[in-house]
Amino acid sequence: MRAFITSLLVLLLSMSLCSTVLAGEVWRITSLDWPPYSDSKVLTQGKSIQKLKKLLEKESIELVVEFYPWARARDIALQTEYIGYFPAWPEEVEEGFIASSPVDWSEIAVMTYAGSGLEWTDMDALFQVKVGLVKNYEYPEIVASLARKWSKNVDATPDEMALLRKLADERIKVAITSPSVMLYLARQLDIDNIRVLKRICRNPLVMAFKDTPENMKRLRLLDRMIQNTPRED
Repeated sequence: MRAFITSLLVLLLSMSLCSTVLAGEVWRITSLDWPPYSDSKVLTQGKSIQKLKKLLEKESIELVVEFYPWARARDIALQTEYIGYFPAWPEEVEEGFIASSPVDWSEIAVMTYAGSGLEWTDMDALFQVKVGLVKNYEYPEIVASLARKWSKNVDATPDEMALLRKLADERIKVAITSPSVMLYLARQLDIDNIRVLKRICRNPLVMAFKDTPENMKRLRLLDRMIQNTPRED
């Protein structure tokens, strides 16, 4: 019993010390413009970044976010002054980084345009036509494996905006991406012919911490705060 109490006190002390050391820090990260989740053009910087900021405020930690194109954001995050990048799908957490618990959630869906005549059967059948994907995204395996199998039928676009314009102009019949992002951008441009054909999966949005001893402390702290926060469904 005495050994148990001693172990418990050591654990509580280490948690307290970790919190004390990290409190008041500034966490500098990179991100991408991916509204509504992350957005350099709005005061909140996007719903997912706002959610991360509110978590860190509980420990008086300031979050500083710099926005870049997605591939560049992940490269820049390797530099000394940054602790990582956010938001990322787990598949986008590259070597040299460690994923946090889910901070937020996104969806991935098959999108088409009104009047395309396309009907859902299954993923394999879908790739018999040209499928638009975002070139720099690391899609979940359910999509990535078929994109490799049917690579001749993949139309890789540089970003979401290019993907939206191709779909809205009926240059492709299908796009696979986040429906929230696609529909958000469509509203901004007064494009009203974009439809969700099939929601494929719900994918977590994680913080990718650069793999260092200091960041392991930050990772544990963030994970603990996430676990202690009621989940929003």
